[in-house]
Amino acid sequence: MEDRIAVVGAGSTKFRPDTSEQNWKELMFEAASKAYADAGLNPRKDIDSFVTCAEDYWEGFSIYDEFVPDQLGAAMRPTCTVCGDGLHGLAIACMQIMSGMVDVVAVEAHSKISDLNTYNDVVLFAFDPIYNRPLAGHPYYVAGMEMNAFLNGSGNTEEQCAGVASKNMTNALKNPLAAYGKRVGVGDVMGSEPMFSPAKKLDIAELVDGSIVLVLARAEKAKDITDNPVWITGFGWNSGTPWLEGRAWGRASYAEEAAKMAYKMAGVAEPRSEIGFAEVDDKFSYKELQHLEAIKLAEKGEAGRDLEAGRFSADGDLPVNVSGGSLGCGNLIEASGLHRALEVVLQLRGEARIQIDADTGLAQSWRGVPTASGGVAIFGRS
Repeated sequence: MEDRIAVVGAGSTKFRPDTSEQNWKELMFEAASKAYADAGLNPRKDIDSFVTCAEDYWEGFSIYDEFVPDQLGAAMRPTCTVCGDGLHGLAIACMQIMSGMVDVVAVEAHSKISDLNTYNDVVLFAFDPIYNRPLAGHPYYVAGMEMNAFLNGSGNTEEQCAGVASKNMTNALKNPLAAYGKRVGVGDVMGSEPMFSPAKKLDIAELVDGSIVLVLARAEKAKDITDNPVWITGFGWNSGTPWLEGRAWGRASYAEEAAKMAYKMAGVAEPRSEIGFAEVDDKFSYKELQHLEAIKLAEKGEAGRDLEAGRFSADGDLPVNVSGGSLGCGNLIEASGLHRALEVVLQLRGEARIQIDADTGLAQSWRGVPTASGGVAIFGRS
């Protein structure tokens, strides 16, 4: 990427199942205040543009961006809302800088899902209104169908998916942001309540509230702001078909295409040898294995065996979701992708609780059931 862009500030709330004592503006203000303090910047003077990621359906009211500026310090400043995942917002911020319009951008994404009493019904609005939505039921049945297709097509197993959940929840025990860290074994996951066959209760990330803010800057500005920048070397995004009947079941094509874009921009020719660690979407345990194969960090059909061999452990050749991922930290809805990016940034700054030695990290996102939409971003120290 010719126009070098760095993350110069990062802030986050803790992730919790219920934040009834705070409203969504207070969550955003807390994360933003921490990010600006981290960067040593005054948002009213030093930040040129603000991007927030939100979907009106999650928020409970329309034209959401009208309610954003105050708590981000963006009143009367350029502000836009991206109806997408946090990595989509990160890409928008990067493109604003690359265009020459601005030098410093703040990116925010959040979840206040505890305020929503009809989560299942809201998700169903993303389904085809004629053929799929009238089937009703919990929308996660789609994940069960896809998990079955993925396992049958790839040769990965339910036990290996359970190993993902065990690894990530255990990792989350050391993450102060995490809501669901616990020590569970493969047997515990396999023995948990059946939900959406073959997915079981512990295969599914629980919902949480939280907010994340990252501050990005053009290279010339970044060098004046921080001595420890984390560089964004490539990013990409893709949206596949929203129609259940038209998709390739078991294949994360959106992740494949987003990774191709990001790798090309970053000049990554051999992902398995050039990417030091990864934070990938694991809203369902099988998704970690599926995504790793899609973004070429594991060979087709080999991700489960790599997991069992310890390759994705914190001390393995390719640590994956050392933070605990969504299974351990919680499902932040549209903020999940920015959380993946935050954890990569903390690792590369040497500030993670489970610290690994790597110079390049990858963040990958998925918007969740029933979408086929997500992003990839690559970060480096140099």
